[in-house]
Amino acid sequence: MITINLRPGARRAAGSTADRLKDALQRVGTRVKEPMLLLAVAVVAVVAVVLLWIGVGIATERSRLKPQLESVRQESRRFRNIVAQKRREETIRDSLLTQIQVIRTVDGDRYIWPHVMDEVAKALPPYTWLVNIQTLTPSAAVLDTADATKPLDLKLQIDGRTVDIQAYTRFLRQLEASPWLRDVQPVSARTVVEGDRPVTAFAIRAVFNRADSAYIRTVPLSQSVR
Repeated sequence: MITINLRPGARRAAGSTADRLKDALQRVGTRVKEPMLLLAVAVVAVVAVVLLWIGVGIATERSRLKPQLESVRQESRRFRNIVAQKRREETIRDSLLTQIQVIRTVDGDRYIWPHVMDEVAKALPPYTWLVNIQTLTPSAAVLDTADATKPLDLKLQIDGRTVDIQAYTRFLRQLEASPWLRDVQPVSARTVVEGDRPVTAFAIRAVFNRADSAYIRTVPLSQSVR
């Protein structure tokens, strides 16, 4: 097909898009003397496009994950406060346990004798009296009192007199029934003369036993009197 240019000096229009692209490539090919330079430029352009695409993807992903990151930061601050509060409570708990242990060490045997004397007095039958109560082991202050459930190995000996041998056996049974005493055993029982009359001198050994909390009765230190 022959085309005639009716306008001198004007460029000839291509018949189609393919022809225009072919002419453009031919002109570039005639202008570029180094094909490797053209390849390098193309590679740089491709790399730039890829990097731009990756950057846009990263920015989009960052925008999408930003709310989640803020939520995670808030949860982290909340858990950090919870952990700090727990540590403060554990510190207070350890301090209280230390104070309780010190108090138990100081008061290890302070309230043993009131319990012993109260139980012995309640178990003592008529016409029977005591001569001596002594310990056969060291004081409870040197024993392990850290564990309140651990029984104190505090051995006692009770010496007394009675004018009725049956009162002596009743005294033994009542001591055995006490929640504060265990291992109640008779040691000796013999007849002696006191005040010109025969009486039975007896010796009993027992071990102090920390009673269950159900047997412990507490009262206020002070009460108002009307």
